[in-house]
Amino acid sequence: MPKVGDIWESYRSNEFILRVDGVPSPGVTKIGGLSEGEIDTIEQPDGGSNHVYKIAATKIKFEPLTIERYVDGSPEDKRFKDWFNATFKIGNNRPGGSSIRKNGTIEKLHNGEIVMTFAFYSAWVKSSKFSDFEAGSTNAMKQTIVLEHEGLERVE
Repeated sequence: MPKVGDIWESYRSNEFILRVDGVPSPGVTKIGGLSEGEIDTIEQPDGGSNHVYKIAATKIKFEPLTIERYVDGSPEDKRFKDWFNATFKIGNNRPGGSSIRKNGTIEKLHNGEIVMTFAFYSAWVKSSKFSDFEAGSTNAMKQTIVLEHEGLERVE
């Protein structure tokens, strides 16, 4: 933990590594959806009164992970394309769908040291899209990948 003088310095969100099946994915510029889960609430009225009790449901939901990465012709382009193609099986009437799953981690670094790790389980590609082409633009081409998964947790 970074302590500067008498205060604890907050971690910055700009230093991280995405690993899919243990392989680092360079070029990832943003990861969204780092939610550890949400439990639905059931409202149960108390008969004969105006009071409503709120109780936790038993289902836990997880937000999908949204990954942004630069498209640069590197082997990473092929790895994500192959995962997408295995999920959607382009040109085949029977898509692979959510049966093509991978595990991974997101390592939060602070000054080059790992300070926090999130693990996601049984993820599959929900969607993949690319940035718009625009004549005269100086923007770099990006790919946005949405991963559905079975869970995300902070691990030691």
